Parts: sequence; structure tokens; C-alpha cells
Amino acid sequence: MKFRYLLVFLLLAASCSTQKRSVIPRQTENSKQYINEYKDLAIQEMNRTGIPASITLAQGILESDYGNSRLAREGNNHFGIKCHSTWNGKRIFHDDDRRNECFRKYPNVYDSFKDHSHFLTTSSRYDFLFDYRRTDYEKWARGLKRAGYATSPTYASRLIELIERYELHRFDRMNAPQITPEYTGGGSSLGNVDNYSISAGKHRIRTRNRIDYIVVSEGDTFKKLNKELDMLPWELKKYNEWSDTAALRPGQILYLQPKRKKAARGYNHHKVEEGETMHSISQRYGVKLEELYEKNRMEEGEEPEPGDKIWLRQTKPDN
Repeated sequence: MKFRYLLVFLLLAASCSTQKRSVIPRQTENSKQYINEYKDLAIQEMNRTGIPASITLAQGILESDYGNSRLAREGNNHFGIKCHSTWNGKRIFHDDDRRNECFRKYPNVYDSFKDHSHFLTTSSRYDFLFDYRRTDYEKWARGLKRAGYATSPTYASRLIELIERYELHRFDRMNAPQITPEYTGGGSSLGNVDNYSISAGKHRIRTRNRIDYIVVSEGDTFKKLNKELDMLPWELKKYNEWSDTAALRPGQILYLQPKRKKAARGYNHHKVEEGETMHSISQRYGVKLEELYEKNRMEEGEEPEPGDKIWLRQTKPDN
């Protein structure tokens, strides 16, 4: 009799252990509903930032258990993003790697998806991912694991399995309708260098080379913009590599985040036009001025001539 009870106990324990080690979240009756509800938002964020919709959806499914986790239900947090030192928003506490860890809490799921994009596009450790094609979900999945998004050794394979199970990769070639009235098609002299834009107070925040920026309007001052955009006094001048005496002019591009080391994929060179400077080219493509000089083997302060080819992603060859 004791042996029979012991056998039952061991079988139950093995069952619980197997469930705990499940490769991907359990499939619920809401799985199709989750994908249908958030696919347009994932595609829209892909068009805006370059993050594959399949990756965003797979991470959302995995991290939120199809929207059923406590973080998703009570905090609208679908990606398991923790507070970190830069987070000033609301918080929710949950046991994860340690007890009672701090996670970000959002007013709605839309903000969770947008913050997921912001998290990946503004952290330098994820920069290399954006050199991959957005249709190469396998490289993206393995890259996220390599960059340390999650500690699980099977994280990449779990994402890939979800993408292939639900054929999420079909969304990586789509364009999404606008989700909210805040979103409008972005337009600029650079065509598809810009993606979607969102409204924020008086200005419209656009995205170029995965960097948020605005266009300076008549009457703008640094003091007014710092207040409107909730930024520190030094940030705008530093991010745009301007001196302390710089003045704003209507029509200028004004980045709200640091520029990047190279231009967006597909923009390898720039042919210099009359009146352009290294700084204006730096602003046009969202590339740090120092990096631009280095890539083109130029001395700081040196200016190009009209017709010159400026290298934007790779270093200019010796010859």
C-alpha cells in the first residue's frame, strides 16, 4: 500500500515538473484572439522602428502567457520589462528571478508595445539587431538572447517555435492601418528614412534611424521645448551636438535622443549638395558627427565639397 502511494506521488511530481519546464506557454482559447487583437499594433511598431512584428508578437505571447499573466492583467506589461533606473512611471511588483521585483506598469497595452520598441531601439546592446533583415526572425530571436533580453537558455528557440506555430512571420511583410488618432503617416524630404509619427503637445514626434525627433516651429525656444517634452536643460543641445550658444531656427531637425553610430540600413552613402556641412549631414541621417568624420577619414572641423561622397554606414576605403 505504501509503495502504491509513493508511486502516485512520484507520478504527480513528475507531471508538475514537466508542466513547469514547458517549452512555450500553454495554448489557450485566447491565442488567436491575442494575435488578432495585437497584430496591427505589432506591424505598426515594425513600420515605425524596424522591429519585426513576428518578434514583437512572439515576445508578447511568451512574456505575458497570451495576455493572461498577472503583469499583463494588472500592469498591462506584455514584455516583462523591469523598472530599471530610468523608469519614472508607475510600478508593479512581482516575483521573478528574485522576490518582489519591480516591473513597469502602463495605463494601456498600446503603451506597453510602444515602450518595448523604445527599450530595444535606445539600448546600445541591441544595436546590432537592426543590421538584420526584418524578415529574418531566427537571427532576431537568437540576437535577443545573445544581447541578454532573457536569461533562459531556450529563449530563442521558444520565440522561433511560437513564430512558426502561428506563422507570425507572415506579418513581417505587411503594412498596418493606423491604430489610434495620434498616428499619422510620416513625411519628409528623405522619404522612407522617416516612419510613423505621434503627437506630443504642440509638436509631432517622428522617428528617423530609430531616433525620435521633432521639427522646430516658429517661436520655439530651448526653455519651452524642455518643458513641453519634459527634458533636462542640457539634453537637446547634447543630442544634436550643438554649442551652448546655438539658436533654434524653424525647420531644423531636433533629436530627442542620442544619434547613432551609422545610418539606417539602405543609406550607405550621401552625395554632398551645395551648402551642406558635416553637421547638417549628421542631422539628416541621425549619425553622430564624430562617427561621420571617422568613417570618412576626415579631420574634425573639415568640410566636404559639393559632389563628394560621404560614407554613412561603413568606413571609406583607403583608395
